[in-house]
Amino acid sequence: MTYVCMQDFQQAAERQLAIRDEKLSDIAAREHLLDAAFGPARFAKTCERLREGRAPAAGLALVAVLGGELVGTIRFWHLQAGGRAALLLGPVAVDSRFRSLGIGRKLIAEGLFRAVQRGHQGVILVGDAAYYNPLGFERASVRGLAMPGPVETERFLGLELIPGALSGAKGLVRATGAPARPIVRKSVAEVFSQAA
Repeated sequence: MTYVCMQDFQQAAERQLAIRDEKLSDIAAREHLLDAAFGPARFAKTCERLREGRAPAAGLALVAVLGGELVGTIRFWHLQAGGRAALLLGPVAVDSRFRSLGIGRKLIAEGLFRAVQRGHQGVILVGDAAYYNPLGFERASVRGLAMPGPVETERFLGLELIPGALSGAKGLVRATGAPARPIVRKSVAEVFSQAA
């Protein structure tokens, strides 16, 4: 397919973009995308301590697919924010070839919409304020909260999905989600013996 200009490419991509629930078969592509976006340092971040050993919030692990290829990912996680139930947003990653198409913002918007539909009231994250402020995230709702490790204060942001959901919240942010189920990898011999 030949595109006359970038605008034509963007319009064609937007028509083909699908945001859907993450599947087990997406994990390898998702991990590759996260490695490319953040490198091995992603495992050392404070937010990773809140995700370790936990399953993402039900219905809030999404991927963006373009032309059959996974090009974006987002997950939300259960936590307590100063004693209040909330979600942690992240990581969000988009394939570098498609970052100018607004896929990240579409993933966030869809995730937040689904979070509201599921009755969640507040979301916190650690990210670039210039990117997240236009989406409604700000510092005021998380001023009384502390992450369980180092974060740059100006990058610690919150969004109240229900007015007042995080108002007055004080204390440590901690993980509360369900434990992750381990991925069981079967040997080739096991697969064939079960098929027989």
